[in-house]
Amino acid sequence: METGFIGAGKVGTALAVGLSRIGYHISAVYSRSLTSAERLAGLLPGCHIYQNAQQVADTSNMVFITTPDDSIHQIAGQIHWQHGKYVLHCSGALSLDALEKAQQNGAETGSLHPLQSFASIDQAINNLPGSTFALEGNEQLLSMLKQTVTLLGGRAIELKAGDKALYHAAAVLTSNYTVTLLRMAAVLWESFGIPQTEAVTALLPLLKGTVNNIESIGLPDCLTGPIARGDLDTIRKHMEDIAAKCPALLSAYKEMGLQTIPIAVASGGIDKEKARMLSSILENKKSKSYNSKTDKQ
Repeated sequence: METGFIGAGKVGTALAVGLSRIGYHISAVYSRSLTSAERLAGLLPGCHIYQNAQQVADTSNMVFITTPDDSIHQIAGQIHWQHGKYVLHCSGALSLDALEKAQQNGAETGSLHPLQSFASIDQAINNLPGSTFALEGNEQLLSMLKQTVTLLGGRAIELKAGDKALYHAAAVLTSNYTVTLLRMAAVLWESFGIPQTEAVTALLPLLKGTVNNIESIGLPDCLTGPIARGDLDTIRKHMEDIAAKCPALLSAYKEMGLQTIPIAVASGGIDKEKARMLSSILENKKSKSYNSKTDKQ
């Protein structure tokens, strides 16, 4: 099957290379960036660079639209699709409504989203095996895509249109906001004189160990730390010092703590009374109320 790519960024390039390795013939690519198109074509034998998206659609049996999400609907709407073509986007947030024009023209539409972070081309290519792929499409297309995912060494899940926003929000929480949390932790280290680069180097083994615990022990039993132990005074002291030295981070610290309490209860680390006391500390708005006498009354 002649397969083309509209968009040659990190996602498109990694996916094209992965599909080529399992037998897909990636024969066409178009990108607004000629450099990106040349990079993708250079990795794949027999892949031709075209001057516009319509040429990719005309010469390919299957077309992957791997542009930024905001461009997918517009690009799909500008192309005249032929009956029987397969048209897929790779957005984690958008439903098949983004490919409405292709469906109206008689094409089979679907979605294949690799649940993975794509910080670089090489890293993305290496991380595809073992990833989960979220799929949308009709029964025939889903069957084809599931076989493709299996050959890529991944795991397939089916989504409905109404699932996409929360599915993608979960990915953002897991991947993007982990970066944010590490940056916040580095800010705390900067407050006592250690630069961000050194802080990240020191904290990364802790982060990797946590991921290993999640994988080997699982939720909720992998939870460690002061909330898992019910250490009221430790949480109180954290909040006092964050309020004094890094006040912009206090609300995030409190919210993460409140979200952690049910995990601690589920793991058996704390009982409901200790959970109530932790919640009382974390919900207080003024640092002057973080005292043990108030909380233990």
